[in-house]
Amino acid sequence: MRLDKFLSEALGIPRSESRKRITKGQVTVGGTVCKKADAQIDEKTAQVACGGTPLTHAEFVYIMLNKPDGVVSASRDKRDTTVTDLVAAAFPRRQLFPAGRLDKTSTGFVLLTDDGALAHDLLAPGRHVPKEYLVTLDTPLTQEMQAGFAAGVTLADGQTLAPARVEPAGEDPCVVKVTLRQGVYHQIKRMFGVYGAGVNALHRLSIGGVALDTSLAPGQWRELTPEEVSALRG
Repeated sequence: MRLDKFLSEALGIPRSESRKRITKGQVTVGGTVCKKADAQIDEKTAQVACGGTPLTHAEFVYIMLNKPDGVVSASRDKRDTTVTDLVAAAFPRRQLFPAGRLDKTSTGFVLLTDDGALAHDLLAPGRHVPKEYLVTLDTPLTQEMQAGFAAGVTLADGQTLAPARVEPAGEDPCVVKVTLRQGVYHQIKRMFGVYGAGVNALHRLSIGGVALDTSLAPGQWRELTPEEVSALRG
C-alpha cells in the first residue's frame, strides 16, 4: 500500500492532507523519516508513526449504530438522513454500508461496515443468522401467534416463512421479543398482520448473538470489539 493511502485511512484524513504531512517530515516508517508519499509499505507489519504517534491500519471497519427513528438504512439518500451520514465525519475515506436494513421508523442495532464478505455471510439465507427484536403490538400476544411463528407463518401472498420465535418480553402483553433467522421485506409487520395485529414500534436488539450496547443512545455508535467481530463471523 502507498504510504499516503495508509496515512489517509489510518487517520481518516484526505489523501492530500496525508501527503502534506509526509513531505513535511512528520511521518516515520520503521523509525526513519519518510518523505515519499508513494513509498510502498506492508500495512500489516510496517511501523508507521505520525508526529511520534504510532498508527495502525484496519483493513475493514465494523460499527454498531443505535439507529434512531426517521433515519434511512442506506448509504445515501437524496431526501433523508442515512445511517452512514451519522458516522461519515469519523470515517470520511471509508465506503460504508448497512449490513441489513431497518425500516425508517424502526430503531436499534444496525451494523455498518465496508467488509462485503462478512455482510454477505450475515445476509445469506443459508447461514440463518439470528436477529432479535423488541416489538410493541397494538393487541396482546396470543398463543395462536406463538404457535404460528414456531410453525412458519404463511403470508398473505402465499409465501411460507421459516420458523421464528415470539415470546412475551415482560408484563405488558403487547410487548414481545421476536427472533428471526430469515430476512424478508417488512417481515415482522407482515407476520403479525396475518393475525390481525399491527406493529407500533420495532427495535432490533441483536445480530448473530452480538447485542446492542445499552449505553448507546439513539444516533450514537461505537466500533465493534475483535471478539464481537469474531462472533459475527461464527
